Amino acid sequence: MIDLYYWPTPNGRKISIMLEECDLAYNTIPVNIGDGGQFAPEFLKIAPNNRMPAIVDHDTGISVFEGGAILVYLAEKAGRLLPESQAGRFDVLQWVFWQAGGLGPMAGQLSHFVNYTAEDIPYAHKRYEDEYDRLLAVMDVRLRDREFLAGDYSIADIASFPWVVPYQRLGNSLDKFKNLRRWFDALKERPAVRRGVDLGNDWKRTERVSEVARANMFGQNSQTVFDAADAAEN
Repeated sequence: MIDLYYWPTPNGRKISIMLEECDLAYNTIPVNIGDGGQFAPEFLKIAPNNRMPAIVDHDTGISVFEGGAILVYLAEKAGRLLPESQAGRFDVLQWVFWQAGGLGPMAGQLSHFVNYTAEDIPYAHKRYEDEYDRLLAVMDVRLRDREFLAGDYSIADIASFPWVVPYQRLGNSLDKFKNLRRWFDALKERPAVRRGVDLGNDWKRTERVSEVARANMFGQNSQTVFDAADAAEN
């Protein structure tokens, strides 16, 4: 059995989709990032970055944090969605790293300025809007001559899909990305993807972000890291 420390965000959904695709038994442990659940001392022992998702595999005693690392771990455990050949493996991994270093952070920053900032900051909004748009085009070009990002369906696709899901809310459209649209429509019809995306959608959440939640999600610095570490040690 695997414990999944989770909240229904794009990063969390990468792992819920993967667990569903691999048909691995798991137990979901909510980490309410608005209420500060990511700073619980017991969670810090698993996820030293105070961010979900994280997993604990009770079959092996191994815990893993960071979405990309978790995807690789689960792929190796299940023997699925990550090629065995060196060439195939690195074709997939480069796109997992691309998502972790580009698509996710840029979409996340755009989401912050679209959904959470009280003041209008046109330069920041435009900066991340353009970069998200550029990264969608990178995917579209990649998909011109292949069905999935690395040829066959893999963790590369699972990593990126949840960050394309909010494209409308982030002010974009897939109308000009015909290859990305084909890929997106194919993935959203997969039953395991639907189950993974739906996990936690019925949890009680408010549309208005309180100041406490805003501080928990966006008001962190070195002192909050030290405070969380000290609390975990005491």
